[in-house]
Amino acid sequence: MNPSAIVPAVSTMSLGPRLLTRATALCSRIPSGFIALLGRVSIAAVFWKSGQTKVEGFAIDLLDGQFQFGVPRLSDSALALFRDEYRVPLLSPELAAPLAAMGEHVFAALLLVGLATRFSALALLGMTAVIQLFVYPGAWPTHGTWAAVLLYLVANGPGPVSLDHWVHTKTGSMDGA
Repeated sequence: MNPSAIVPAVSTMSLGPRLLTRATALCSRIPSGFIALLGRVSIAAVFWKSGQTKVEGFAIDLLDGQFQFGVPRLSDSALALFRDEYRVPLLSPELAAPLAAMGEHVFAALLLVGLATRFSALALLGMTAVIQLFVYPGAWPTHGTWAAVLLYLVANGPGPVSLDHWVHTKTGSMDGA
């Protein structure tokens, strides 16, 4: 009688490493398109909400159900923040405040729908660098997280659930991948 027929086959790998290998394989199956979509929506919300604190007369918050459609104007408090607290070098508060408010709204909206994604992420990455270097240098853990998401989008694009991808598939003229 063959002894190997009596003894059940024992894997050369114990249960712990096998489970770890399976878990790793499952993790690697997370679609990059899902990661890109989650990153776009999340970072867009951060910048949109920041931009909303700088304007009056126009408010959209899908989660709170707040909608006020009107002509946006820079709030007095935003100008005061740029004058007294932020003190961005090279730009006057009168120029920096409206540029920041507009950039936070425009680039966040573009990221949300996935249009001009790499450019928008790059613009917000620049804004993040300015905030980190000149405004809140102690907030590097937060800004590092923002930068990681934005760099992912710059490097990998918006994913398949985006206008960039749709335009790319229809025209072949943009890198929507």
